[in-house]
Amino acid sequence: MIDFGFDKIALIGAVALIVLGPERLPRVARTVGHLLGKAQRYVADVKAEVNRSIELEELKKMKGQFEDAARDVEQSVSSEINQTTAELSKSWADMDPLADSNPHDPLAEPPPSYKHPKKNWRLKRGAMPQWYKQRHGVRGKAQSGAARVARFRPPRHTA
Repeated sequence: MIDFGFDKIALIGAVALIVLGPERLPRVARTVGHLLGKAQRYVADVKAEVNRSIELEELKKMKGQFEDAARDVEQSVSSEINQTTAELSKSWADMDPLADSNPHDPLAEPPPSYKHPKKNWRLKRGAMPQWYKQRHGVRGKAQSGAARVARFRPPRHTA
């Protein structure tokens, strides 16, 4: 960077005061200050963009490393599962001749399957038993008044 000391800044200010005059010097100084501020903001934005791109590259590298590690773990787990499955099937195959010689072996027969109790659990059940309701004439179904009258009305005979 350029090294500006107090003496150099004072010399530039004195030359600017002589060249520009005292009337225009504050406006020019304000304009120069705005331009320097914009330049500093531009440099800060460029630095931030460069830092973001560097961080993005580092994140991409880390993502690749994590994916490779996950792939390695997946492969090792799948190989262990395959090996264990092969050993289990081999043990099961070795045990099969013994199962054929003993017909009462519980492993020879499949276990009984689950049988649903055939109850409708969604149906609300009352505490009063059905036989009690029928014996004492408790209505089991709700019926409107008009339907009840129509039910017990004697039939009309048309002649």
